[in-house]
Amino acid sequence: MDTSSINIRYSGLANESCCLSCGGAINYAEPQTGECCVDLGSGRGTDVLRMAEAVGPNGFVYGVDISDGMLQTAQKNAAKLGVNNVSFIRSDLENIAVPGGIANLVISNCTINHASNKHRVWAEIFRILKPGGRFVVSDIYSLEPVPGQYRNDPVAVSECWAGAVTREEYLKTLKETGFKDITILEESKPYSKGLIHVASFTIFGSKEKKCCCCD
Repeated sequence: MDTSSINIRYSGLANESCCLSCGGAINYAEPQTGECCVDLGSGRGTDVLRMAEAVGPNGFVYGVDISDGMLQTAQKNAAKLGVNNVSFIRSDLENIAVPGGIANLVISNCTINHASNKHRVWAEIFRILKPGGRFVVSDIYSLEPVPGQYRNDPVAVSECWAGAVTREEYLKTLKETGFKDITILEESKPYSKGLIHVASFTIFGSKEKKCCCCD
């Protein structure tokens, strides 16, 4: 999927009041005092600022987005509110510009479906999480393969289903990446989009802690 067109499209919406995502990962995330959190597809920074308040001055939150306009708006919002324990970073999801093993929590709302290489995205999420770290992700999946005609269709892209994969493929990718304790927290009924049907869900998973056993 063409990330440059996504940048232009969402940059134009940076100062609009419309809702840009399909889910409420933040409602299940439960960031804790002192934690390091990452929001992938952070948009205007609303969830980043909520997590920054929850983790407190000893915690830190990264907002990652590809849209220049969204990042500028997020930075202005943080400055206006005097929030200092945040950083907004321009980065694609296949190569997240965040150090490895730094995050206690990763959240995302309807962003991963835009990525062409979803295996790479989930490998990156696994990389940046600490052992024992967790993710809460809301996204859209398709009940059947998305026809090629929709992959770069502006409407399908803006509605976050152009790059969707099936539920089975989505969960298989998580398991192959190495995530454990995968739980579906909420799931919608299927609804029609174009020639197919899609659904949204919010999922939880964790990166297993390394066991150091002594005889």
